[in-house]
Parts: sequence; C-alpha cells; structure tokens
Amino acid sequence: MSPEAVLEIFEKSGALLTGHFQLTSGLHSRQYFQCAKVLQYPEYSELLCAQIGKHFAGQNISAVAAPAVGGIILAHETARALKVRAVFMEREAGKMALRRGFEIPRGERVLVVEDVITTGGSVGEVIELMKACGAVPVGAGCLVDRSGGKVDLGVSLFSLMKMNIQTMQPENCDLCKQGVPVIKPGSRKLANG
Repeated sequence: MSPEAVLEIFEKSGALLTGHFQLTSGLHSRQYFQCAKVLQYPEYSELLCAQIGKHFAGQNISAVAAPAVGGIILAHETARALKVRAVFMEREAGKMALRRGFEIPRGERVLVVEDVITTGGSVGEVIELMKACGAVPVGAGCLVDRSGGKVDLGVSLFSLMKMNIQTMQPENCDLCKQGVPVIKPGSRKLANG
C-alpha cells in the first residue's frame, strides 16, 4: 500500500486536521493526525494493520504490544494479521506499566505498535518496559511517522506514511504568539494542560 493511498484514507476519514494543536509530547503543530477517526472504520483498521503485520511477518513474533489509548486497536488488528496475542500498556504514576493481568514472558518476541510517532516517547517507554520484562522487542510499527524517519527507537521502525511535519516548542510557537487558541486533542493528560 502506497503512502498516497494511506493519506487518502486519512483524508476520506477526516483524520488529517489543520489548526493549532498541542501534541501529546507537549510540542505544538499546525497539523494533527486524529487516527481514531480512521480506526473507527473496521475495514480501514484491518487494511492498515495488515500492512504492518505483513512487514514484520516471518520474525517469530508472539505478541504485539502498544501504549494505551492510541495503540490498542492497532495492537489488536496487527496481532490478528500475525495470528498472535495483543497486549497494551497504561500509565501508572506517570510511567508505562503492564496492568489488567497482562504478562510478558522472558524471551518473548514482541512487536510494538502505535498510531502516530512524533518524538517516539510512548513507543520508547513500551520498548524499555518489554526489555525490563526480559522480552525481545523486534521492531516498531506505526501508521504515521511525523518525524520523517528521524526518530531512533533502537529497533527497526516501519511506518505506512512518513511525513516531516513541523513541530514547535510552545515558547517558540508562531501561532501562540499570534494568540491563536491551542487545541489539546491527545489522549495523555499533559503536565501543563
């Protein structure tokens, strides 16, 4: 599936937004990928996640892991494509943690997925948690890599779409200086939000 075809799905779903956004990372941007608007359609979820699964097929993966909330559907659908189980991590006292009885056995080969990667923060935390459990993170997959391929997670990163979208520190944000109200659509409660 070409990046253009993926972008077309995002546009058709109304998932590519333009405005003044505060990302989960705290950075500001003029564009925002609201992946939930794409993933509300099971046929798109299945199609897109099958592409991630296809990329990592043959690597003896036994589980797909993701940060909640954005990665839950992706983990489930990618796991379905790979015919393995799906787990997700949640924040507990500000850190990613295994909850809800999920366990990751030592030596398990795990693929980590996420909807959008900007700085790689959440995915990096999940990868580190997998390592702390004794698992082997074999790679990371995402729908959109906003960094344009600049993020280094220490594992192979596969994205359906790479875009180098400008992000700004809040103190250097032109839109803030113009007084344009900021929208905080991300799922993680920000320290200053």
